[in-house]
Amino acid sequence: MAQLGYDLGALRVMFPGWSFFVSDEGVFYATRRGARLSYAEIAGGLHQTVSGDDPATIAAVLQDQAGMAVMA
Repeated sequence: MAQLGYDLGALRVMFPGWSFFVSDEGVFYATRRGARLSYAEIAGGLHQTVSGDDPATIAAVLQDQAGMAVMA
């Protein structure tokens, strides 16, 4: 469930290349802004959209994505 009062602005500052929203069910989503991944990038483990149950989880997923992008 989404944490009431959580400021998505902090995530937006930490990960400016992503757009964020929280579903009605409280799941956090992030999708890449202004970027389309190639088939090779997708095959390498990058995702266009990711999700997490809470802000800490979505931040960890995005940090992993950033690490994979550097290695690609």
